[in-house]
Amino acid sequence: MQSDGHGPGEYVLGVDSGGSGLRVALGTVDGEAPLATSACAEPVRTGPRGIDAAHLLEQLLPTVRDLLARHGAGGRIATAAIGAAGMATLGGQLRAELPGALADALGLRRLALAADAVTAYAGAVGQRPGAVVAGGTGLIALGTDLTRWRRADGWGHLLGDSGGGAWIGRAGLDAAMRAHDGRRGGSPALLARLEAVFGPAPELPGLLYPRSDRPAVLASFAPEVAACAVHDPVAAAILRDAAGHIAEAAAAVCPEGGPDEAGYEVALAGGLFRMGEPLIVPVREELARQLPHARAVPGSGDPLIGSLRIAQALAAGDLRLPLHPTLLWVTLPSGGNPDLPEETEQDSRPVSG
Repeated sequence: MQSDGHGPGEYVLGVDSGGSGLRVALGTVDGEAPLATSACAEPVRTGPRGIDAAHLLEQLLPTVRDLLARHGAGGRIATAAIGAAGMATLGGQLRAELPGALADALGLRRLALAADAVTAYAGAVGQRPGAVVAGGTGLIALGTDLTRWRRADGWGHLLGDSGGGAWIGRAGLDAAMRAHDGRRGGSPALLARLEAVFGPAPELPGLLYPRSDRPAVLASFAPEVAACAVHDPVAAAILRDAAGHIAEAAAAVCPEGGPDEAGYEVALAGGLFRMGEPLIVPVREELARQLPHARAVPGSGDPLIGSLRIAQALAAGDLRLPLHPTLLWVTLPSGGNPDLPEETEQDSRPVSG
């Protein structure tokens, strides 16, 4: 990858903003790995206008300056890519305010703002056609043939996220409560784990419903379902159902055909898949059934690495992932906000140097 005229004192920045906080990676245009990373434990706030740009900058700027002082030898940031959970639907304030603010504070020439599913894709698949299923508390699938993005799910625990951590945890708690009541479909094993984790079953609604972080609480029970699945048929059936939903999402976004007889890669990324074989085995079986020409692979990187890869490609004039008004938005801060094409055009317009 050529650096498009970048000097030795210029660096690129990758940022991942999610529910567990803000992570930052400093790298070079040509380097495979980050020079240094840093983390801020406080998640960026979301307000009435969406993701809070001021709060993100309040955490990001001191972190970047510290990284440059310790590892950048007095250099400057040439390009940055910021990936954020909720960017597609809540990123309007970031797109309006970050380009100018980062140009003034850091002298950025180019900035990419991406949904976290896009940075997960870049971290897991790179700039090749394929698909990624990003699973954690929620679940979203994203695929591209490098001309446009296709998305499935990611609609939150009330409307979707089928097969994700909150979905599995809720199904496990439902089976536990059924066992408590003596209803069909109950699991005594899951009831025992509910009582060990949360206390008496009748008290669970009072513990759960007032919580603002209900999806995370539900997802916290998903590993208990996986642990029980080894010996409990109800828990195993929940994971098989989850695997079916995961494969359906992947099939909805994976490009048709393939670059060769082996088909496209479908990467599994995110903490959901760290539950191990009780989930991975049925997921691979379902992918083989629903996408027989695809290759299921573990993600080779995380969203932070994906954001750094996007920043590197942008700096080198080699960004091949398709632009999109909300999923992957690129601007040139030093020259103002350019008039980006309409969505139908932007879906297939690559960035060149």
